[in-house]
Amino acid sequence: MQKKVIKYALSIVALIVVAYNSIYFKSLDEVKAASAVKQFDAASYAHHFFNKKLMPGIDKAVEIDALLKLVQSDPSKAFLSYSHALGIGNIRYFLVKGEGTIKAIGENTTTISYISDTTQKQLEIATEFVYGNAIRDASGLININEFNSTMDFNNVSAEINKIVRSEVLPSFKANGKVGDRIKFSGAIELNQAHLNLDHIEVVPITLKLESK
Repeated sequence: MQKKVIKYALSIVALIVVAYNSIYFKSLDEVKAASAVKQFDAASYAHHFFNKKLMPGIDKAVEIDALLKLVQSDPSKAFLSYSHALGIGNIRYFLVKGEGTIKAIGENTTTISYISDTTQKQLEIATEFVYGNAIRDASGLININEFNSTMDFNNVSAEINKIVRSEVLPSFKANGKVGDRIKFSGAIELNQAHLNLDHIEVVPITLKLESK
């Protein structure tokens, strides 16, 4: 009888030990940190970045005509002075501004003509397929180390592009006409190892039609 009691008691102790080791307690800070990671709001971050960081300094963007001239005459200086990118590589992004006249309105882009010295030049404004990381990276204002995952970082880029599609482009596409004057700002991508200045496409940040 005594042996049975001892066996029963040992079984109870063993059960308690197993149950205790199966329970894992997290500190409140760990719980909050995990919750913050799960609840990252890319849309809110993108709107704050766009309105509070990007827009206040957009007038400091380099004039696109001056930039392209510098790229032709001294590409190393142009890339060093005005471009941004996440890491080492040939693809670089520039924050630019300019003005010109609407030359043509296409399905996916609007062609803008402007005078450079005495020569008429053209560039394209993306009006349909606004995607990629040009705006996010061109400013140099976002640090990837702020984010817990590359997914969060890429989602911010997608949300920035969504702002352009929903808040910047609709009015321009509805009201812009061939012959209208326009002021714009935006981001461009250039490959410093394989420069192609024949086709420049601006991903817009601001588009302002000037009153006639």
